[in-house]
Amino acid sequence: MDLNYTADALEDILGLQAPPIALAFVDAPPSGVDLFTEAAPSACSFWRAAEKATFYAPAQSHGNCAVGAMVMGFASTDLGEALSDSVEKMVGSSYLSADEPANIPSVATDSAGIVYGTLRDFPLEPDVVLVWLSPAQAMLFGEGGGNVAWSDSSTGVLGRPACAALPLALSTHSPQLSLGCIGMRTFTEVSDDRLLGVLPGAVAASFAESLRNAAAANGRMAAYYQKRKRASISSDR
Repeated sequence: MDLNYTADALEDILGLQAPPIALAFVDAPPSGVDLFTEAAPSACSFWRAAEKATFYAPAQSHGNCAVGAMVMGFASTDLGEALSDSVEKMVGSSYLSADEPANIPSVATDSAGIVYGTLRDFPLEPDVVLVWLSPAQAMLFGEGGGNVAWSDSSTGVLGRPACAALPLALSTHSPQLSLGCIGMRTFTEVSDDRLLGVLPGAVAASFAESLRNAAAANGRMAAYYQKRKRASISSDR
């Protein structure tokens, strides 16, 4: 993948205010990549840190967020009681129903940790790419990824936990849109008007072309609607 080309396409076509973020699940710390040694408050907090630096975060660094660590595929780490407590709190608060936790997806591939960084400067082939989207940008993202197509294959929009969109994108090999979750909004401090877009790295380049086509189609429809709008205003005078 040409990372610069894909980053340019995402940033320019969508008009992103923050750079696309790349993640790679790896078996060992890559040479030349800084090590993130602290424990982060949540798995999603790494996403914002990656806007400013490229780094490797081992599985243990995700331990403060038991649900996020599980979703990232780190269930083999010592999560036991912490994960049970987190799920119990979510169910007890009526945040999740009792049957939901067992259905939350997780990354299927075992890894020692994750490399985070901006897509443009990423040193590896990314497994997933994340973007923060306004509703208008999410509209184009959804059309480019086929999420909003009127067909049986449409996957719709996801919700809590926000990080669950990552393993779902990986397992379905398709872009995912998430409304986010209150944990994501608390720990990332992302603006309330942002949604989360997730691209499997394997389709990011082809998605850029689909996105370009979706933007062009919207441009044609916008011109058509503006013409109708002007005609309607003129007829009312």
